Amino acid sequence: MSNEFDADVIVIGSGALGSNAAYTLAKKGKSVIILEAGEKIPRWKIVENFRNSSKKENYNSPYPNEPWAHHSYDEQYIENTGSFELRPGMLKLVGGTTWHWAAAAWRYIPNDMKLKTLYGVGRDWPMEYSELEPYYLKAELALGVCGSDTEDQSGQGGEAWPPRSGKYPMEPEGETYLFQRLKDRIGSAGFNFIHEPNARATRAYDTRPACSGNNNCMPVCPIGAMYSGNVHAQHAEDEGAKLITDATAYKLEKGPNGDIVAVHYRSSKGDDVRLTAKYFIVAAHGLETPKLLLISDVANSSDQVGRNLMDHTGMGLTFLADEEVWMGRGAVQQGGIFNRRDGEFRRDYAAVKHAVSNGVPNMKVARRLIEQGVFGQQLDERLRDEASRWVEISTVFEMLPHQSNRVEASTTRKDALGIPMLKVHYDVDDYVKAAKPYASADFARFVELMGGTVIEDDTGWQNRDHLMGTVIMGDDPTDSVVNHECRTWDHKNLFLATTGVIPASGVINPTLTGVALSIRAAEIIDREI
Repeated sequence: MSNEFDADVIVIGSGALGSNAAYTLAKKGKSVIILEAGEKIPRWKIVENFRNSSKKENYNSPYPNEPWAHHSYDEQYIENTGSFELRPGMLKLVGGTTWHWAAAAWRYIPNDMKLKTLYGVGRDWPMEYSELEPYYLKAELALGVCGSDTEDQSGQGGEAWPPRSGKYPMEPEGETYLFQRLKDRIGSAGFNFIHEPNARATRAYDTRPACSGNNNCMPVCPIGAMYSGNVHAQHAEDEGAKLITDATAYKLEKGPNGDIVAVHYRSSKGDDVRLTAKYFIVAAHGLETPKLLLISDVANSSDQVGRNLMDHTGMGLTFLADEEVWMGRGAVQQGGIFNRRDGEFRRDYAAVKHAVSNGVPNMKVARRLIEQGVFGQQLDERLRDEASRWVEISTVFEMLPHQSNRVEASTTRKDALGIPMLKVHYDVDDYVKAAKPYASADFARFVELMGGTVIEDDTGWQNRDHLMGTVIMGDDPTDSVVNHECRTWDHKNLFLATTGVIPASGVINPTLTGVALSIRAAEIIDREI
């Protein structure tokens, strides 16, 4: 490293994406600084916070919510102006939101990446699946993903798909009793149940023990069997990277030739620091990354920074089956129903994925019964009965990118450091609304096949915490923020490691894809330094 720079690369954000990028560079001998707005919290403390919290169903509750590092359930953090209140469960601490992500680690299928070409809607990726596939494998190895190598993840019931150049690092966990019963009864009617690849150790793997089925992956895995980004933050430190916590980046500084020359950060202790580097990676989440670019006035010649916001806006089904199915044994989610993932219908309405939820339902059951006036011995008896028959389906829809769905820096709210917070405008589009009748028809069929009694089958639109599109990837600098390398069009030494680059949402959780892209970007930087 030249003495004129503080580091070869500065990574802003220590979540799974930023930490994997930092580790990739540090292990190749590059000097790396990681900036994190939050603090480094040990797992035991988060577990203790969860045990002592009265808000067990609030997955952000065990985590810090500081005036200078808000989590996203803080009412002041996001000012919503659209018809839908977007409030995803994002965190600010070392390791980021993967502390409570439940670890779904899906790949996009090739058709997901060519939505415009194949179906005439949305956008295409500016790359082929084959270009990303080797990095998917690297991401799966990094995160320790267990999965099935034999299933057709398109949901069509064919041969194994999408193509793979290697096996999953670990074999899948055994099917829960709940999954077996739903698969047997609902699957027999033609619904394709697919195992969910997940970053959860089924045997000892890279400092992590095998999963022991504690069933509180959300909000925190108590033993660390589920992957979280702090694993690679520590790996990066072990390879020589410098981690600076309580360091909120608020300005990317442009040089005379258009390159980014420095990042400025503030701390809660009053520090205001300028750091220089050869390359910069912004690895904040899909709302904070565009905000930093906007308040820095960088990377936005296309006027697309902050636009095209997508979540997998969803809905849910809850019913009582006519038999005991015992939710709450094993991981909080294991797989889903994929009949509507891909097909010609995507010309007209959104793809749909139904996920089988598997959290302990006792609190929800008890609350419902108490609200009905059930107490005493009757409460105990009905709680035991209904908790054993409780079924929850969590459904997500494919969202298209729209410029009107956007995040901006707030003009009315600032954090304790004087940095603007977030303003979000989000509307659920007609493409999603057109798919709702099909999802509702599936709901009715699920209930019928399980001899069920409906508790809730029309939740309204729900958050799904999968932020995409806000620094969108493309092959044209006039309508995108980054190219296929995740390099910003406007600044050749500024890369973005965030799911915000994803241009087509599909219906699968985007984290694995984000990690794959981040590792790829880090390798590109390594070759150029």
